[in-house]
Amino acid sequence: MILSRPILGTVLAMLLVTTSAAGTADKIQPLTTDNPVVVELYTSQGCSSCPPADSFLGDLAKRRDVLALALHVDYWDYIGWKDQFASPSATQRQRAYVHEMRERMVYTPQMIIDGVAESVGSDRGKVESLITEARARAKLPIAFWRDEAGKDWVEIGEGPRPEGGEATVYIALYDGKHETPVQRGENAGSTLTEFNIVREWRPIGKWDGQKVRYPITIDDQDEDYEACAVIVQQGQVGPILGASAMKMELH
Repeated sequence: MILSRPILGTVLAMLLVTTSAAGTADKIQPLTTDNPVVVELYTSQGCSSCPPADSFLGDLAKRRDVLALALHVDYWDYIGWKDQFASPSATQRQRAYVHEMRERMVYTPQMIIDGVAESVGSDRGKVESLITEARARAKLPIAFWRDEAGKDWVEIGEGPRPEGGEATVYIALYDGKHETPVQRGENAGSTLTEFNIVREWRPIGKWDGQKVRYPITIDDQDEDYEACAVIVQQGQVGPILGASAMKMELH
């Protein structure tokens, strides 16, 4: 194919911009491997069955082949202890999974593996088996970059066009570890140790199979959060097509 002079000029200009951006940006080392399995734990400080699952998630959080995230639900807050990390959005997300997977009810502790399978969160054998199955699935390449101005970007590579035409790109801000003395409720008298607690989960864009970059915008109120995960998911709570995480730097 022969390009006309105006079109050729446009293409060359785009190439120059791309080359310039690549030359002035530094790649950020991710916290995970290139193909991590996303494990979401739905948990609550008011649930006496949850501490073993919280501990298990802590073990998973040490692995680079797993992106382990804890989402605290609020529907146990009425039984004596209000979970300081609980959010209605976490409960809503879990309910969406229950509907998508045609389960009967929400419960804690529940682990969702890569958006396609679920298990009781303390069942280590089943969860490990589901992680092994999920690891065999191909994932999208995701990379983090920091430009000369200190701004962070996430780049999502090319892949098969997702079902429905577009997938959702989420950002999840989370903390590494918290210890909480519980004074009331089912865990009264215990000090709970919890890991990778998601403090905010929000969409930042869409992915349609083509390479795309999005800026990672962090508000001042997020400065204390330790890490940032980016998750590409089919639909709201469908299969996870790609994920990665980076350590946040306080400015």
